[in-house]
Amino acid sequence: MLKHHLILYMRSIKKYKIPFIINIIGLSTALTCSILIYLWVSDELHVDKFHKHQNQIFHLMETLDFADEKSVSPHTSGIIIPLLVEEMPEIEQATRVAKYPKNASIFVEDKTIKADGYYVGKTFFDIFSFPIIEGNKNTIWTNTNSILLSESLAKNLFGTTQNAIGKTIDFQKKKKYVVSGIFKDVPTKSSENFDFVLSYEERILVQPNLMEWGSSGTYAYLKMKPETDVVAFNLKIKDFIKQKTNNDQIYRTPFLKKYSDEYLYGNYKDGIQTGGRITYVKLFSIIALFILIIACINFMNLSTAKVSRRLKEIGIKKAIGASKKTLVFQYLTEAVVLAFMALFLAMIFVLLLLPEFNQITGKQLTITLDSTLLIALLSITLFTGLLSGSYPALYLSGFKPATILKGKLNTSVGELWTRKGLVIIQYTISIILIVSVLVIYKQIEFIQNKNLGYSKEQVIHFDREGKTLDNNYIHTFLSALKKVPGVVNASCTRNRMTGNSWEVGGFDWEGKDPNDYTQFEHMIAYYDLIEMLNIDVLQGRAFSENFKSENTKVIFNEAAINHMNLKDPVGKTISFWGKQKEIVGVVKNFHFQSLHEDIKPMLISFWPDRLSKFMVKIEKGREKEAIANLNTFYKEYNPNFLFDYSFLDENYQKLYLSEQRIAKLSRYFAVLAILISCLGLFGLVSFTAERRKKEVGIRKVLGDSSAHISFLLSKEFVKLVLVAICLGLPISYVLTNSWLSGFAYNAGTSIWYFLTAGAFVLIITILTVSTQTIIAANRNPVEALKDE
Repeated sequence: MLKHHLILYMRSIKKYKIPFIINIIGLSTALTCSILIYLWVSDELHVDKFHKHQNQIFHLMETLDFADEKSVSPHTSGIIIPLLVEEMPEIEQATRVAKYPKNASIFVEDKTIKADGYYVGKTFFDIFSFPIIEGNKNTIWTNTNSILLSESLAKNLFGTTQNAIGKTIDFQKKKKYVVSGIFKDVPTKSSENFDFVLSYEERILVQPNLMEWGSSGTYAYLKMKPETDVVAFNLKIKDFIKQKTNNDQIYRTPFLKKYSDEYLYGNYKDGIQTGGRITYVKLFSIIALFILIIACINFMNLSTAKVSRRLKEIGIKKAIGASKKTLVFQYLTEAVVLAFMALFLAMIFVLLLLPEFNQITGKQLTITLDSTLLIALLSITLFTGLLSGSYPALYLSGFKPATILKGKLNTSVGELWTRKGLVIIQYTISIILIVSVLVIYKQIEFIQNKNLGYSKEQVIHFDREGKTLDNNYIHTFLSALKKVPGVVNASCTRNRMTGNSWEVGGFDWEGKDPNDYTQFEHMIAYYDLIEMLNIDVLQGRAFSENFKSENTKVIFNEAAINHMNLKDPVGKTISFWGKQKEIVGVVKNFHFQSLHEDIKPMLISFWPDRLSKFMVKIEKGREKEAIANLNTFYKEYNPNFLFDYSFLDENYQKLYLSEQRIAKLSRYFAVLAILISCLGLFGLVSFTAERRKKEVGIRKVLGDSSAHISFLLSKEFVKLVLVAICLGLPISYVLTNSWLSGFAYNAGTSIWYFLTAGAFVLIITILTVSTQTIIAANRNPVEALKDE
């Protein structure tokens, strides 16, 4: 029976080529989109899930409850872990992690390599599944001058991973470390990426205040015993910091968050988890489903529209005893066969498009035909085939043979409304996608053109290292730097200017609420930094060499002054960490975080010992020349060190990398959705024109014009699209406003976005329909009437 059905379907394909081509193009395109989205979604869902004990690994985080807001911090104090391990039997193991603050320069003989790394506790490799491939895990931390390298870094430094154990590397030209282990390269499915690790105890030697309760520079990870009730444990440790600090830190509440969930669920608002990358996972899963549905609707509409061509076949089969079940099976088989044909084409398209898709998404996706992928492909294809074939199968198998053979079959009202409803659904989805693309594009444009309150253009920054780490050389280095041809100005800071860097408390000012524990963002600035970045000084002055003891002075932004409710703040004194500081200036608010966040209170202090980055303003139009001159200058001043720099405006754009990728992908998917919809409409109009060719012929004979006939054939489809526009625009308004609410500063929505989307769809529809209706209206009426 199956063989019989397949033979009939092959004959049908040969006879009716146009509907087959339309369906195969639509379904293969939809399956290509769906498979690419599946690969991306699958990769996102598996980030950080490769750890052997992933269900037991938790991140110790803190809820910070200030006077006017709640926030969540991924950091905690270095001292809390040993105390928790000692007092909480639910903890099996724990480790502390601190990120090395910059790209480190590692020297081996004549080689210099830049690398990222972490300071980690001794149990780090027991908790996380980063395999040690060279060295003994039990002896890798015998002393604090041990370093572990990734497989790739070891090969780059020594040419091989073998015999690397015991070799010495020169770290930042400051200290020698001995290689005690080599670990396998961090997998692409890890949210963290690092090339080396040092001992956390080494970090404490450099920064002992990490072990103070007021410090928050440590990431803490716990491996809990399998039977632990995490909710109960969070209640148990709720007041742990308050108790240990004798209520000095009452605004801090520690809690556990499953480590493998952080990547997808990393956003918080007012201390409550509000989503994260999971939003985009859901969004693209829905887009894939929508595109599949659009393609399936094409199949349904074309199958039911050409019903007159299969009536005799259905009538004869029913008359000789074929059951409804047999006919349903036949038409579902045809749909599934078509879906598998489309899958074959889709896989070719996926292999061709995957490199470009990886570039857009920043992934390293590959096609590996394992059982998981095969099951997914079969599931997607069967779903597509069964969905697209379900309505035609039930519709075609429901006719009575006597009615068919007598030729008295009429199109029912229900059939027409079903077909119309499917077209409306198609175009409603397309309109939602188009409006979404417009809104995302405008928001990205808003982000790129937003006045941040400082000048990020033509500014590069690079880390202090080598000779410049000596504080006695900072002023000399900057003076020489400013003389490099192409350099406009130069200064030094601790901050990246593209994300919060260091939040601090410990303030006291006149009239302060004793229950106010608000943390201020702390920016450290050297002379000329405020002027170089064109940050507006509203009151007072910036730091200047013309004044003495600038380390006893501070500058605040507007948000801080408003929070402290200080009138005429310049000249007033505040207490910061027990020291008296004079306010010498107030700067206009500027965005030092992404536009997802409101501008927070900021303190700007003069603290040369904590400066870590140089910032250089380059003359416009002389970028290449200035970079080349800086490279030469840097090598002369810091021999053997690499001049590793980045542009401030490029770093700012990286804050919105996810949004930019989403915008690009959405654009492609929206175009494909509208093309598939138009393809289906093109086929549907063709069949409508064919079905009404006798009516058209009669109208032509009676003197009706081609333009009027074309209008009659088009108006029903245009009406459907107008209904879709009326449905799609309100839905898209709600969805896009929900997305924009994730930005504290956004471009908002405009009626023009919706009118543009509606007009675009309408024009595309009219053009699509017109190509067929004009041909039908200009056809010789004799050809239609002589068939009678």
